Amino acid sequence: MEKLFKLQENKTTVKTEILAGLTTFLSMAYILFVNPSALSTTGMDMSAVFVATALAAVVGSLLMGLIANYPIGLAPGIGLSSFFAYTVCAQWGIPWETALSGVLVSGCVFIVLTVTGIREKIINAIPTELKFAVGAGIGFFIAFLGLKNAGIIVGNKATLVALGDLHNSAVLLAVFGIVITIILMTLNINGAIFIGMAATVIAGMIFQLIDVPTQIVAPIPDITPTFGQAIFHLGDIFTPQMLIVILTFFFIDFFDTAGTLVAVANQAGFMKDNKVPRATRALFADSSATIVGSILGTSTTTSYVESTAGVAVGGRTGLTAIVIAICFGLSMFFSPLLGVITSAVTTPALVIVGILMIGNVAHIDWSKFEIAVPCFMVILMMVLSFSIASGIALGFIFYPITMFFKGRYKEVHPIMYILMVLFILYFVFIV
Repeated sequence: MEKLFKLQENKTTVKTEILAGLTTFLSMAYILFVNPSALSTTGMDMSAVFVATALAAVVGSLLMGLIANYPIGLAPGIGLSSFFAYTVCAQWGIPWETALSGVLVSGCVFIVLTVTGIREKIINAIPTELKFAVGAGIGFFIAFLGLKNAGIIVGNKATLVALGDLHNSAVLLAVFGIVITIILMTLNINGAIFIGMAATVIAGMIFQLIDVPTQIVAPIPDITPTFGQAIFHLGDIFTPQMLIVILTFFFIDFFDTAGTLVAVANQAGFMKDNKVPRATRALFADSSATIVGSILGTSTTTSYVESTAGVAVGGRTGLTAIVIAICFGLSMFFSPLLGVITSAVTTPALVIVGILMIGNVAHIDWSKFEIAVPCFMVILMMVLSFSIASGIALGFIFYPITMFFKGRYKEVHPIMYILMVLFILYFVFIV
């Protein structure tokens, strides 16, 4: 144990690492129910996605712990599953099987770029402000999605959107869940999102809005409905539309992971000369988990910023990630609880995660108009177009334009000009 994780060198103990692992697991366990809920809207089998989600988290966290020795948990990301379900499948009409193939290819691309070092060039080409804008935009998108699914926000012919019926019992249950979860988060309670979901479920059962499950523990569900579909449909990805899908999967996961690595490394005191040690190993673990997850039957697997919760209680090594993996493995026996996870239950998780992601706007220099415009377009259009891809595309189009006419064109990397042209073609021929 000492040789593998270097506990003494990192000034930690087995007991501390186990506690950190349990803390992080509780902080991210909501994805076990939110992810199947989102992906089932595409026609995917909910129970199979539940198992795929858990297994992807197991594989990803194990690889992160054993290869990179980082206290980081991995699982399918909410932003990526939302893009998968509500943009790729719902808006663009792409079958979920083909979308899974897109996830598989994006993971393979990620591995190649990580091993060859090209990832460094790409991450340096895209301005920091746009990276933060993408994170904030996804936060707004996820929160809006949660409010919409719960009926708190509804369609309106006159104003497009409006406040829903607050006399409706299901809507009130979602509001209750949001309030409870916000209070728990404000009090810095570990696992606040998971506890908030549990409290919402209990309240729903008390007021007979949610059926009481007949059992809690059951055999692991069959994963056959989704297993291998990503491989079987690889031949369907050779279209311009799927190219955009793959690039978007790759882009979001790329910067999600990079942001999480920096956040965890900073908090744990790992940063050296403003660099993250073993970053390549961590990125390799992340991309490998994405490939495995897509084959199992789930959207992109990514590193979770909730891992900072475990770091806060002392987690410093990969042993924390191993504990997280074990917890996700055991969770596969609790599939009957899927039946109690309604939109009212998942909404608090989506809203809170959205709030946390929106904090990225603080890092954008809004005083510079040439920077503010593309960042604003990314954030606003993700929500108004109900498409993460469209928001990213518009921001990447406006950035070279505003920088060029500001006279700062030399500061724009050639890759950004190439992306601008590609995204213009995307709007002309695909949207």
